Amino acid sequence: MRGLLDPKMDFVFKNIFGSEKHPNILISFLNATLKPKDLITEVEIKNTDLNKGYIEDKFSRLDVKATTSNNEIINIEIQLKNEYNMIKRSLYYWSKLYSEQLNEGEDYSLLKRTICINILNFKYLKTRMFHSVYRMKEIHTNEELSDIEEIHFIEIPKLEDGSDEKDMLVAWIEFLKNPESEKVRSLEMSVDEIREAKDELIKMSNDDTQRELYEMRAKTLRDKISALNEAERKGIKKGREEGRKEGIEEGIKEGIEKGEKNKAIEIAKSLINLGLDKESIAKSTGLDLWEVEKLMN
Repeated sequence: MRGLLDPKMDFVFKNIFGSEKHPNILISFLNATLKPKDLITEVEIKNTDLNKGYIEDKFSRLDVKATTSNNEIINIEIQLKNEYNMIKRSLYYWSKLYSEQLNEGEDYSLLKRTICINILNFKYLKTRMFHSVYRMKEIHTNEELSDIEEIHFIEIPKLEDGSDEKDMLVAWIEFLKNPESEKVRSLEMSVDEIREAKDELIKMSNDDTQRELYEMRAKTLRDKISALNEAERKGIKKGREEGRKEGIEEGIKEGIEKGEKNKAIEIAKSLINLGLDKESIAKSTGLDLWEVEKLMN
């Protein structure tokens, strides 16, 4: 058998979790992520088309959209590299999903609970938790205004070894991390949905056409990352030459690959020498605040 394709690649993820042929996979993942009081029993999966144009477009979003039996609208997006825009990007797409539900003159009561789930293959938020959930709350009393908006961030690198695999979200993240691991082989024996997802991944991996599309998508994303890295190099160079914070931020926003720790440390050292404060450095490089403080000392 050939090596398995990476299920974290958006093309593969969408084929497995966004397939009308395998709704139980998505249902299991959503129940694991949302942990609703009333379990989701059915999903209607949207935008199932995967044409060549989308695959070759480096700005396309191969996300998974669905409505659930709990009257919710769901959007799931998986990102391999940090483009430094996930918070604003997620809020923007959430607002589109929310506002596009109504036609002119329709009543606001028709609006459904709208949820965005972002799966990230890099560390992004300051929290140490691998799964963070955000809603609208009053800042003094922490009183929730409404649960109609909910945004999830699942940061794969933050999942610690030894996490409880009986938690289905942990199980699914283990599948995404390494579907050929002993952990996943064990999960296949006890969890039908994991076995179904693994079978679909094996089927894709042994299909020449699917492999060709996978390589096409991988090349498209590599080209995008190369462009971002070039923008980063130019931005850092501009910042060093001019000594201006805005020049550095331009480069950082457009391309630093925060997941590469050694690179992040070197960039942090440069920013320290340029006099940026530790909070800005931590936010820009993805290092924890204590790591930046250690470098400063």
